This record gives sequence, structure tokens and C-alpha cells, in this order.
Amino acid sequence: MSSSANKKSTRPIITLEEHFLSRASVSRALASQSDVYNDAFKAIPGLWDQFIELGDLRIADMDSGEVTMQVISHGPGDLSTSQCRDCNNQLAESIRKHPKRFAGFAELPMEEPEEAAKELRRTCSGGIEGVKFVGALIDSHTEKGVYYDGPEFDVFWEEAVKLDVPIYIHPTWPSDQQLASYEAPHLPTPILTQILAFGFGWHSDTAMHIIRLYASGVFDRFPHVKIIIGHMGEMIPYMLQRIERMTSRWNKKRSFRDVWDTNLWLTTSGNWALDPLACILKNTKHDRIMYSVDYPFAKSKDGLKWLKDLEESGMVSEEVLEGIRWKNAQRLLGVDIDASS
Repeated sequence: MSSSANKKSTRPIITLEEHFLSRASVSRALASQSDVYNDAFKAIPGLWDQFIELGDLRIADMDSGEVTMQVISHGPGDLSTSQCRDCNNQLAESIRKHPKRFAGFAELPMEEPEEAAKELRRTCSGGIEGVKFVGALIDSHTEKGVYYDGPEFDVFWEEAVKLDVPIYIHPTWPSDQQLASYEAPHLPTPILTQILAFGFGWHSDTAMHIIRLYASGVFDRFPHVKIIIGHMGEMIPYMLQRIERMTSRWNKKRSFRDVWDTNLWLTTSGNWALDPLACILKNTKHDRIMYSVDYPFAKSKDGLKWLKDLEESGMVSEEVLEGIRWKNAQRLLGVDIDASS
């Protein structure tokens, strides 16, 4: 165990999968007769207030987990082009108020690939009154069930490479097609929805998306694209050998292992167990592993306990631990953080 384990930590922590709900999204929810997902959020005590807030509540939670900087992104669900612009402007305003504590991933209108590319350029090239976002976080499919492996999305991937920013592919709610495919009359709809969402389905859905991107040649056409996935790798690390064997038959220019080692990063995001990380440490480059809390759905103080448990476990060296805590994220995102603060 490190000699620093018994002292209050003064080392930086960066978290990358931390969400908010924009004014545009809240207005849409209030105008709707029924929004089952937002209603579910409202049913969890305190969650709604934290979800829609970009100030003191968020910073208090960060402080409880000794988080130095939070990279904030919008919650799941499609927004129009104008709503995405409003959302990003709102987030940029909060970053200007708290430049040492907040950074941003852009919200993009992925149903319109060319508009998504334009908004990525606007947000990540310092176009919002000097605030430069560090990438984008996008849902793993649109509400219509569209994935981003078709040729119409090449304009988007090309822009991400040109800007040299990572794209975080985040799980989202099941599409109507997915709900219909798994319909089970004997299961209550809320339970089925949870199974297809955060209970299990949206993790495997994101993994499928990565494999689809590989199969469609996105990584061959854009060999320098950078993609982040959360929740301990969205199932891929535990099936990596099998995925490698299957994809080796597809005659791609690059192996899936090369893509995993070169183009993909993962975060922990609210998975407070060490056994998944044990697998990841054996088959994933250590500089690809980053820390996340998944606020407000998880709490920073629980993440801090996980970091301390990891340090005391002896599973990682001090160098690897610091990489997970902040150095890998700083290197990837290029954020300005004071290591002595």
C-alpha cells in the first residue's frame, strides 16, 4: 500500500461521465404529456435537482469525492440542432463560471450527421465565447434506432479526427424497435425497460455499436479516430478474445485488437467493484483506463471509496493508479489542471 494511503488525498481526480439535463430538455419534458424516463428520474429522491443543476450542488458532491475536475455532458435522449446549440451554450456558461472545476463534452444532433459535425466544430474549436469543449458525448443510437456506422456519418467521424477530439459513445434508452423485439407480456414495462437499459441491455448495445463500427470499416477509413466507452468497457473486455477471433475472419485492414489498443479508451463510470478491473488490467493497456463517477446516478464519495479500495488492494502500482485517477484523462483531453491543487 502506498504511504499516501493514510493521508487525505491531495492528488487530482478527473471524472468523465458526469451528466446534466439542459433547460431545452427540461422544457421538452414539461411540454410532453408523458416522459417515462424523466418521470423515473423524478421518482428518485434528490436526483432531479442534481440532474438539472450546474453549480453548488454538483461542486459539493465533487468535493465529497475529492474530484478536481468534472467533464460534464448531457443525459441520454435526442435533441434537435437548435436544442443542442442551446444545451452547449448553457454548459459553456457554467464552464466559464467554474473553469478549474468543469470541462465539457458537446451534445450533438446525431440524427443529422452534417449538423453534428458543424456543432462539434463550433464547440471544440473555441467557438462559444472562448470556451473550448474537449470532445463530445453521443448516445449509442438515435431514438429511431440509427447507429453511426453508415457512410452518411463519415462527415462526422472525419470532423472528429480533424479536430483531434475523442467521441464518448454512451448508452441510451432502448428504441421502440428494441422494446418491441423483447416484449414480454408477463413482465411489467418498467422492469423490461430497466433490463434493456441500465440493468444490462444498453451496455451490450454499446458494445455492439463498437463492433459495428469495426465491421463497417470506420476504423480503417479513420485510423486516428478516438472513442471512449464507459462502464468498465461496456462488456467488451470480458469477451475480447472471442471478439478478436470472430472479427479476424472479416478481412479488415486492422485487427480488432489493434483498434482496441489504439483507438479506444474506457472509463469505470459508477461500477464500484474491483473484479471487473482485474480483467481489464490483464487485457487492456493501462493508459487507456480512466475514472468516472456517473453523476448524478452515482455519488463521488462512493467513487472515492472505490479508489481507496483499489489503492489498498495492491492490484496497481502508484503510476497506474495516478493514470486512472487523472493522468490518462489529462493526456487524452488536454485539460488544464493544477496537479498541486
